[in-house]
Amino acid sequence: MSEIIAVSNQKGGVGKTTTAVNLSAAMAILGHKSLLIDLDPQGNATSAAGFDKRSVSPSIYNVLVDLAAIESTVKNTDIPNYSIVGSGNDLIGVEAELTGAMAKESRLRGALSSIKDRFDIIFIDCPPSLGVLTLNALNACGRVLIPIQSEYYAMEGVAQLMETIDRVKKAWNPAIEIDGLLTMYDPRIVLANQVRGELSKFLGQRLFSTMIPRNVRIAEAPSFGKSIFGYDQNSRGAAAYLELAKEMAARLGMEAAASAKEASI
Repeated sequence: MSEIIAVSNQKGGVGKTTTAVNLSAAMAILGHKSLLIDLDPQGNATSAAGFDKRSVSPSIYNVLVDLAAIESTVKNTDIPNYSIVGSGNDLIGVEAELTGAMAKESRLRGALSSIKDRFDIIFIDCPPSLGVLTLNALNACGRVLIPIQSEYYAMEGVAQLMETIDRVKKAWNPAIEIDGLLTMYDPRIVLANQVRGELSKFLGQRLFSTMIPRNVRIAEAPSFGKSIFGYDQNSRGAAAYLELAKEMAARLGMEAAASAKEASI
């Protein structure tokens, strides 16, 4: 049975989609079968995986609204072991279309039950807002990975998301665990180190020791429809996400398989 991880932060611009895309790819490079579900109406994860978000079909929209089999939406990327369920602009209307629908917050969870044994790890890229899409992700996952930019309002965003997760735990999914990841980190900036210290106090061992640096190659990769590994495998960004994947594999008890299967990028 796969690990299901929602990548979420209600604050935008924190490296959420970048992390979902590159961590999914990195886990695949380590030899684990990885699936990324693009649950963000912006469709940026779909584009970064090399697909046209304007024409991807069928998509996660069809799964949530039409109850299509999720198996029909899985697409292979150019990285072995890495697949994606894409999204596009039609996902914007899901909130209205599911108004009054039965069990609308658990449709993704039900859909994943048919494919979760096919993958070692499943990531869900959530929209930067609280609504039926994010609730579906939190209802379906076992863990939430919170990317946190090393800036002044970082703690505020984390606190808001933690409140949301607490409500979901009480209502639907009591077993959710939380992990934190510091993104866009520059050790030369005093504020970045202060944020790191505060997050370490707040999250403790739940904060990954790996930090994602500010790196122009990470920022450039999506415009070419590639993960950082397809764009510049020798960059600091690629090295950081591969290190994060190793740390995550170890945290999830997947380290033996990862070390045995690890391949060159």
